Amino acid sequence: MGVSGPIRVVVAKPGLDGHDRGAKVIARALRDAGMEVIYTGLHQTPEQIVDTAIQEDADGIGLSILSGAHMTLCAKVIELLKERDAADITVFCGGIVPDEDIAELKAMGVADIFTPGTTTADIITWVQNNLRQSV
Repeated sequence: MGVSGPIRVVVAKPGLDGHDRGAKVIARALRDAGMEVIYTGLHQTPEQIVDTAIQEDADGIGLSILSGAHMTLCAKVIELLKERDAADITVFCGGIVPDEDIAELKAMGVADIFTPGTTTADIITWVQNNLRQSV
């Protein structure tokens, strides 16, 4: 959405999952790479996440999901972005996602999925290459 300044990313923990260490590691890595990061904290609803992304003029939303509810939560975030005329905000996901769900998540509009073992360097590079370029 934004056109100048650093890439802006909302890092969010949707649903009831209470484990946020990975999300905090990613948020810090993106920040240290020069991006503006808005970390929403635990137990966010898809509506809260989309509201934050729109209010913050975010270029992307990184969802961290370990609870197994990735299909439902990602679908809802993407649906809400479309409803709010904000489908240009790129959604990516990290966490425990079975291989058999990855193609379906991508088909619904999740730009990429990062599973355990993905390095922060790989995620930073992906964000830099797939979200709006810094000006």
